[in-house]
Order: sequence, then C-alpha cells, then structure tokens
Amino acid sequence: MGNFAGNLKEKLTQFMYGRYGTDQLYYVLIGLYFVLVVANAFLNLYVLSMLMWAVLLLTFFRTFSRNLYKRRMENEKLLKVWSFIKSKYSFSLRRIKEIKTHRYRKCPNCKAFLRLPRKTGKHTVKCPKCYKEFEVQILC
Repeated sequence: MGNFAGNLKEKLTQFMYGRYGTDQLYYVLIGLYFVLVVANAFLNLYVLSMLMWAVLLLTFFRTFSRNLYKRRMENEKLLKVWSFIKSKYSFSLRRIKEIKTHRYRKCPNCKAFLRLPRKTGKHTVKCPKCYKEFEVQILC
C-alpha cells in the first residue's frame, strides 16, 4: 500500500511539473466559491449556481495552467488591490483594538495623527513632527 501512495505522489508531481499550482488568488477564489455555495443554499438561484461553476472552473484553469507569467500577473494584481485595502483599513483596526488604552488625535498644524494615552480631561500636547503645542479634549 505504501508503494502505491509513493507512486501516486510521484505521478501527481510529474503531472503538476510546469503548471502554475496555487497562490493567494487561488485561496480567494476558493473562499468566494464557498461563500456562493452558502448563499445558494439559502437563495437557490440559477444565476448563483452558474457563477459558482464559473468560479470553480476558473480556479481549476488557473491551477493547471502552463502560462506561468499570466497567472503570476493576475496574482500580482490581487496583491496590489489587497495591499491598498489593507493600508486603508489597518489604521482603523488599530484604533479599534487600542480603544481601551489610547486615543488618536490629529495635529491641527501638520495633520499628523498622534497616539495619546487615554487620560480624560483637557491636555496640552506637543506634536513630535512639527513641535507645535495644542490642546486636546479626551472625554472618556
């Protein structure tokens, strides 16, 4: 039985040689497929079913493709979009995570965001970028 598994693994390795395989876009497409499966379980729409099949076929096509350059460029586009989204929302997520210990305020002079400890009341703060002092009010 062990020899059969070794042969199967070797045959699969030979088959995949020169093919693109999986990347981040593969995982996004698989995730989208499962979201569509769950949505279709509730809605049972023909259009959703066709979209599911299209996503699944695209996933298999990309995985077994021999055009490595095009698949890599597709993945690069996804990573570029993802990094843009991540950069837009990472600051907001950080603010939410640190809401119990810190407050963020914008310097009125240079517009830089300052991370301040959560101390209620009125305080005078000196901006580390432009060295201007200004007052902040932290309510809670």
